[in-house]
Amino acid sequence: MKSDIIISGVGGQGTITIAATIGGAALNNNLNLKQSEVHGMSQRGGSVVSNLRISDKEVFSDLIPFGGADIILSIEPMESLRYTSYLSENGWLVTNVTAYDNIDNYPEIEALKSEIKKVKNSIILDANKIAKESGSSRSNNIVMLGAASHFIDIPTDELEKSISQFFNAKGDKIVNANIKAFRAGREFVSGLI
Repeated sequence: MKSDIIISGVGGQGTITIAATIGGAALNNNLNLKQSEVHGMSQRGGSVVSNLRISDKEVFSDLIPFGGADIILSIEPMESLRYTSYLSENGWLVTNVTAYDNIDNYPEIEALKSEIKKVKNSIILDANKIAKESGSSRSNNIVMLGAASHFIDIPTDELEKSISQFFNAKGDKIVNANIKAFRAGREFVSGLI
């Protein structure tokens, strides 16, 4: 078992939360994990990226080489395109369509979607809409985790357990809202693959 995952987004979107949740599930399953993060100017809406390398064998480096990522999970469409050169030939790009339009010359969303669709295995979803419909508009990052969970080699119930552990201090209401968001994202992608 081996999964090399790149998680990208903009500061404040929950990229690090996704990485911590996947990492927690990996450790709960006695898998080896190496992780690195680049926060950039995350407090000002800058790029944030995490590399997760998970395996049942020893992992020697925390950085994923070009062409080595099994999954790019992105909470922001332009950020997803920054990392396509890291995607393996059979890897999956799973991205939110909702833009974090924080620059003057942000590309048109249709142009971004057109570029994303050029990736052989790509899924574009409106995680913000799905999160709102599931009852927690702040859980779009967990919707994205649910959507990408089909391609992560960790059992779904173990990812849900890690979500529960991560949000436990915030109470049952927050835990349940995030589990519901995770399942909504997973269900959306189930209809596509």
